[in-house]
Amino acid sequence: MDIGRESRWEKDAMTVEIVFALVTAAVLAGVIFAVTWTLVLLLDLSGAAERGVLAGGTLLATVAGVWRLVRVLLRFDKQRRMGH
Repeated sequence: MDIGRESRWEKDAMTVEIVFALVTAAVLAGVIFAVTWTLVLLLDLSGAAERGVLAGGTLLATVAGVWRLVRVLLRFDKQRRMGH
């Protein structure tokens, strides 16, 4: 009976960790893109410069979001394997 509970608890913990990883990755990406957009507005960029900065910000936000997602999930897996 305890084995079933532990299994369910482990599944629940993994679900919570996945949601946490996704939310924090999305927030990080959103903040980076918002900073990029603010930079475009403050510098009054237009045309190719605006598109270039926004494309760079989008790329940076995507990479940072994926990095955060992978980092959180790998850390959780390492802790799970160590028995914490």
